Amino acid sequence: MARYDDILELEPNLDGAGLRIGIVMSRFNIDASEGLLGACTDELRKHGVHSQDMLLVTVPGALEVPLALDRMARSRRFDALIALGAVIRGETYHFEVVANESAAGLAAVQRETGTPVANGILTTDDDDQALGRMSVKGAEVARVAIEMANLLKQLDGQR
Repeated sequence: MARYDDILELEPNLDGAGLRIGIVMSRFNIDASEGLLGACTDELRKHGVHSQDMLLVTVPGALEVPLALDRMARSRRFDALIALGAVIRGETYHFEVVANESAAGLAAVQRETGTPVANGILTTDDDDQALGRMSVKGAEVARVAIEMANLLKQLDGQR
C-alpha cells in the first residue's frame, strides 16, 4: 500500500475543451516572444482549447504584462491567463528590476484575483538562450494554465 492511498487526490486534468484562455505577450524581444506564442497556442489546441476561446493581447514590455493580465482577470471572462515574453540580461541593473518586478506582478494578479497566471516570461543571459528555451517553455505554460484552470474548477465544485 502506498503511503497516501487513503487520501483523496485530485488528479491533474489537461482537458482544455471549453476553457477560455487569455494571453498577454510582450513585444520586446519579439522573436523569442513569438516563438513562445507559437508553442503555447499549438499546445493549447493540442489539449482541446479552441482558437475562438483564446484572446491575445500584446504590450510593449514585460513590466506592462501584469497590468493587462490584471484587467483581464478582473473581467472574469477567462479561466486562466498566460504571460509571455523575454527579459534578456544586459550590462545594467535594469535586467534584475524588470525580471523581479514582472514576476512579482504576475504573482500579485494571481493572488488578488484568484485567476491562475502561467508565467512564460523567460529570463536569460542572452538571445540564444531565449530562443533555445522558447518552444519548451511555451508548451509548458499552456499545460500549466489548463491544469490550474481545471484544478480550481474542481476545488470550487464546478466539475
